[in-house]
Amino acid sequence: MLSIPGSPRRQCDGSRRQFLKIGGLALGGLSLPQILQAEAQVATPARPLGHKAIIMIFLSGGPSHQDMYDLKMDAPSEIRGEFRPIDTNVPGIQICNHMPRLATMMDKFAIIRSLHGCPDQHASDLCMSGWPINGDGRQSGHPSLGAVLSKVQGPVDKAVPPFVGLSIPSRHEPYGNPGFPGFLGKPHAPMQPTGEGMDNMRLQGISLDRLRDRKALLSGFDAFRNSADNAYEGLDAYSQRAFDVLTSSKLVEAMDLEKEDPTLRDRYGRGDNSPAFGEDAGPHWLDQFLMARRLVEAGVRCVTLSFGSWDRHHSNFARLPLQLNKFDQGITALVEDLHHRGLQDDVSVIAWGEFGRTPRINDNAGRDHWPQASCALLAGGGMRMGQVIGSTNRLGEVPQDRPLHYQNVFATLYRQLGIDPMTTTVPDFAGRPQYMLDIREPIDELI
Repeated sequence: MLSIPGSPRRQCDGSRRQFLKIGGLALGGLSLPQILQAEAQVATPARPLGHKAIIMIFLSGGPSHQDMYDLKMDAPSEIRGEFRPIDTNVPGIQICNHMPRLATMMDKFAIIRSLHGCPDQHASDLCMSGWPINGDGRQSGHPSLGAVLSKVQGPVDKAVPPFVGLSIPSRHEPYGNPGFPGFLGKPHAPMQPTGEGMDNMRLQGISLDRLRDRKALLSGFDAFRNSADNAYEGLDAYSQRAFDVLTSSKLVEAMDLEKEDPTLRDRYGRGDNSPAFGEDAGPHWLDQFLMARRLVEAGVRCVTLSFGSWDRHHSNFARLPLQLNKFDQGITALVEDLHHRGLQDDVSVIAWGEFGRTPRINDNAGRDHWPQASCALLAGGGMRMGQVIGSTNRLGEVPQDRPLHYQNVFATLYRQLGIDPMTTTVPDFAGRPQYMLDIREPIDELI
C-alpha cells in the first residue's frame, strides 16, 4: 500500500514534511540504507558534477570573530582573550591557534572580517536567505537560497531533491531552520532526511530472504513506477517530488556513508546528532560534512547543516578549543576532499553564524551578543581564495575597511551558482516578480 499524505506537518512556516510511506513491501523495520548495504558495492569514482552546488554551514549561536579569524593582540587583555594567532600558508594572514589544519590550507579559503547587517536574533534565517526575521515572518517572508535554486534551476535528477537540509531539530526552533521556502511555497522546501522523511523510508513486513537480490528490488520499483504513470502525472508538484525520491535508490545510496573508505571517514571525523555540550544548538556531527559532499555529487544543488554551540556567554575559552578543533577538522576535510575530486570550481562552501560576539570579555569568561560585526569563511565555487577581505577597528567593534552586508555575500554565491542576482526574479504568492535580495552587488574580490 502506497500512501501520499496530502497535509504536511508544520514546523514554523512548514518546512518539515512527511514523505511517501511504502507500507505493503514489509521489511520488519529495516531501512533502505540497511537493505542496500547488504550487498557490497564499489564506491562510485569521482567525476565532474556537471552542475553548480553549495554547502551552507550554520554556526548556531553566533561565533566569536575575534577568537577565530580576527584576533586583536594589540588590544587590552579584557578584549584580546586567551588565544594566540598562528601564521598560515598565505603570507600575512593569521588565524586562531586552535585551527592548525585551516592554517596549512589558507590558500584554499577566503575570510571576510567586515560583515554587518545582522540583528540580535538567535536564528539561522539570515544565514540561509540573507533575510532576518521581521514583521513579515521568518526570513522576512523571503525564500532561502536553496529554495531559490529549487525554483529557478530545478532538480538535476528528478530522483534527487535539489535542496536537502541536514540541520537537526532544536528546542529553540529558529536554530533548526534548514532554509524555509518563503513565498515560493512547500514544493521548494528542503527535504530533511534527519526528520520524519527518512523514518518513513522503511519497508514493513518482508523477510530478508526476499530481498537478497538487490536488482530485483530496484526493478520492482521501476515496474511500480511504470504502472503508476497515469496517477503520477496527476499528482501535485510536492507529491511528485516525493514519489520520485522514494522510488529511486539514488538518494539513499548517497546518504550511506558506509560506502566510503574508512580512512576518509576518519579524516572527516565522526560524531552524532547530540547537541554540542548538551546545549540547545547544533551538534558536533562531523559525518554531515561528508554526507553533504556525497549529496551534491548525487545531484543536490544545496545542502544546509548546523554545527556546534557558539553562544558562549560563559566558558568561552574553556569550550571553544574543543569546538574549534572539531570545526577545523570537518571544514578542512571537506574542502580538501572537494579539491582531490576536482570539484573546487563546482561546489561553493560557506560557514558563518548569525552575529559576532562582544569585544569585551564578561565576568563569566564569555562574550555576549554583538550584531555590529561578524565574519564568514568561504571556499570553492570558482571564487578567489587565499585572501582576507575587510577589517574591523582596533578592538573588533565595527567594520572599518570594506564593510560588507550578508546580502553582498549571497549576491556573490548566487552569481557563482549561475543565477544573476541583478536581474533574476522569482514570483511571490501573488505572482509578482521579486528580486532575491535588496543588496545585489557581488563582492568583486571573490569573483
